[in-house]
Amino acid sequence: MTKGQNLTINGSGTYPGGQYDKISIRGDGTINSDVECSSIHIYGTSEALENVKTESVKVFGEAEVKGNIECDEMLVMGTMEVGGKAALKNMKILGTLEVGEHLMGEGANVKGSISVNGDVEFETFESSGGFEIKGLLNADVIKISLRFGQSSAEEIGGGYINVKKKNSFLPFGKETGTLSVKIIEGDEIFLENTTADIVRGKKVVIGEGCQIGTVEYTTDLSQDKHSTIKTKTKL
Repeated sequence: MTKGQNLTINGSGTYPGGQYDKISIRGDGTINSDVECSSIHIYGTSEALENVKTESVKVFGEAEVKGNIECDEMLVMGTMEVGGKAALKNMKILGTLEVGEHLMGEGANVKGSISVNGDVEFETFESSGGFEIKGLLNADVIKISLRFGQSSAEEIGGGYINVKKKNSFLPFGKETGTLSVKIIEGDEIFLENTTADIVRGKKVVIGEGCQIGTVEYTTDLSQDKHSTIKTKTKL
């Protein structure tokens, strides 16, 4: 990546896109065309009207990319909104991430919340926050810890899928989270507090708090007495 000069925005204003080294926004900044840089740090409010390609993004304030974004490392402690596709090699979300189309990468760590209108595809996906995925969540390893609220996806697919409830330590947070999904398909599946129409897997464990329509399994199925399965089929 060819690196240009640094861009620092402390007040408010609109700046051209192009190639930069480091971009730092502490005020209210708008970049009006495609931008390529080594890093972006946002402490205030920023808006990119086109596409962004960078090695590192850190959002402590509010950021919006109208087009697509591509980066190696993303940390969101504030709010990040992407209108198009987001290709994030490694992401850690402590705040909020919204993606208008697909979200993809290698490693995902969600402690805040994400909302995606398309598919989500990673090698490893870990969540102890919340998510709303309108398409397919697909990863080799999926670990979901349900702390609060309702998480949902249209479909979940992977090799290893583990969904566990996590009790809150807070006195007012007595209710644990839930997961709602139409189809779950994987090799090794463990579920708690999950509502699903169909679960397909080799080895399937339906833990407590689940309501499942149909389970199709090839090797082994076990069920907690506090869960319901309407139909069980060994293939």
